[in-house]
Amino acid sequence: MKPNYVKIFDTTLRDGEQSPGFSMNTEEKVRLALQLERLGVDVMEAGFPAASPDDFAAVERIAKAITKVEVCGLARAMESDIRTTWDAIKEAAMPRIHTFIATSPVHMEYKLKKSPEQVKAMAIEAVTLAKSLCDRVDFSPEDGGRSDRDFLVEVIGAVIKAGADTINIPDTVGYLTPEEFEDLMRYLIENTPGADTVIWSTHCHDDLGLGVANSLAGVRAGARQIECTINGIGERAGNASLEEVVMALQTRADFYELEHGIDSTEIYRTSQLLEQITGQKVQVNKAIVGKNAFAHESGIHQHGMLANPETYEIMTPESVGVDKTNIVLGKHSGRAALAARLQDMGYQLETEQLNEIFADFKTLADKKKDIADSDLAILVHGELAEENQLWSLEHYELGSGSGKKSFAAVQLKNHETGKLSKAKAEGDGMVDAAYNCIKQICGDHGILTEFKMDAVTSGIDAQAVVNVRLEQESGHVVTGRAGDTDIVKAAILAYLEAINRH
Repeated sequence: MKPNYVKIFDTTLRDGEQSPGFSMNTEEKVRLALQLERLGVDVMEAGFPAASPDDFAAVERIAKAITKVEVCGLARAMESDIRTTWDAIKEAAMPRIHTFIATSPVHMEYKLKKSPEQVKAMAIEAVTLAKSLCDRVDFSPEDGGRSDRDFLVEVIGAVIKAGADTINIPDTVGYLTPEEFEDLMRYLIENTPGADTVIWSTHCHDDLGLGVANSLAGVRAGARQIECTINGIGERAGNASLEEVVMALQTRADFYELEHGIDSTEIYRTSQLLEQITGQKVQVNKAIVGKNAFAHESGIHQHGMLANPETYEIMTPESVGVDKTNIVLGKHSGRAALAARLQDMGYQLETEQLNEIFADFKTLADKKKDIADSDLAILVHGELAEENQLWSLEHYELGSGSGKKSFAAVQLKNHETGKLSKAKAEGDGMVDAAYNCIKQICGDHGILTEFKMDAVTSGIDAQAVVNVRLEQESGHVVTGRAGDTDIVKAAILAYLEAINRH
């Protein structure tokens, strides 16, 4: 690897996916993994195989599907975790095991209940075993940002000797400032035996909003790998954002003088795919990929942009894959135009899927004058959500009025049995009544802890997008997302999608 090359290690499918509200099923993980490969990440951490059978299956599928990128699995410093991880990734073209153990005093005493000597021994054993199975091994001292520096040097030196290829320094709780993180990374590189034989990496959380700044500070100190996620998702406040890290290195190449392998024109497409899969919208002012990142409303800004875009844009929209052109789709558009636009948006669809979406598109086009990309994304999401579903909506009737109790009648189809089931119920509003019907048919799948509704486009004919979140007593969380010009229908479909994902 060239000395001025920074590897991008994407952990969206692991650290990002395990955060509340961002869970994905196996098919969704594979779709995102294929897009990450297209984006050009150097490594993708596909998951935590020992966490659950579903996680194992997803990592195994991804390992078999990806051919151009290293596929990594996370494992605690335990023999069972490491062997399970290897079983999940062993068929990958370039497999990689990432093992970790906490090294900070608070973690060792209260979480691990182990002495520093025991932690060091476990780290050595874990790396030794991982190296006997896999050519590429990463080691992370969890909560490295709050660990004793001399103990870090001791542990890291030992695992390098045991065969670790990459040493990742996590600021697990986002505690350090950029100056502190750079100083820590520089100290470790200068004082650890064998430091020049490994790649040093960063993993910075965003609890204080410093994840990206800390990652770049680590690179300044000599790190040549950055662990990050699409849209900055992850535990608590999230991780360093891939798009921000990459575009900082690219836009300020004069300052960092470093290279990366990311195709930046795929950034926006990847961000949008993650948003569509999880139903979690990117904030409008999010750097690089937010709706307003390349929008200008101020008259002063508009004047400057017309004179020269460089007055207010330090990078072009095209450089991150934002298309400035506007292809209007409406009721007169044909199948070929729709297919071309969906392909431009990053969707690879089978003929049958396209036919179903085209039929829905024509129905929507009769209700709306102009169809935006966000409308198309909802149509695609709805079609993909219908595949392999257990319950689907067949029919519904609603009623409400001043001084009257709202009521609903809902008919659902069970695709395992082929049986149609009907229910009638009252409720506090038509959505509540419809949900009560669904509970009668499908059973109670948890408490509705979140109900959000947005219009994906402007105007009275906009599609309503409803996001719901169900939480069980066990803490298991599922989300559902659906859109329709009928608000109540969108709410029903979103609720059913959440139930189907249990």
